[in-house]
Amino acid sequence: MLLGVVLSGVVCLAVTLRVRHRTGWTWAVSLGLFLWSLVVLGLITLLPANGAPGIVSAEGRLDYCSWDIGGPAPEGFWIVEGGQRLLNTAVFVPSGALLVLVAARWRGTAWITVPIGFALLAAYSVAIEYTQLALARLDRACDVTDMIDNITGAAIGVVLGLLLAVVLRPWRARGVRRPSD
Repeated sequence: MLLGVVLSGVVCLAVTLRVRHRTGWTWAVSLGLFLWSLVVLGLITLLPANGAPGIVSAEGRLDYCSWDIGGPAPEGFWIVEGGQRLLNTAVFVPSGALLVLVAARWRGTAWITVPIGFALLAAYSVAIEYTQLALARLDRACDVTDMIDNITGAAIGVVLGLLLAVVLRPWRARGVRRPSD
């Protein structure tokens, strides 16, 4: 997983460096980090939980998503004290914030693209959970609580992104030299 995070980071850095001349640093960095956040989300949620894929017998595999709101997520989790639910919320916050910074480049249409982007982030969460359901060998479980937590995190990120957009103003291409007419 770590190798995937690093390699995807290098690719996203290359994208950032490639577009910065035309768009300025603020937007280019926002785009690169947004793309990277999406890849990292996929890596941390779709790679097998305990290393190599395990064997899940047909009898042991659930053929539906858990609708037990609030459970069966463990209370303690090795990364954050607050548990898996807090982590599921926190991992989607950067994507929501960066989505706004990327969409704010075009202020006139951002009021349309941000809600569409938010809906796509929600769909990404749902797709991740259903992939976990379909690929039982991942040793992951499809859980509606995870979807709710992920979408909540994306919504918090969107609100933070709106605040950051006012400060960073990604629609302004600072330091970009434009050819004189």
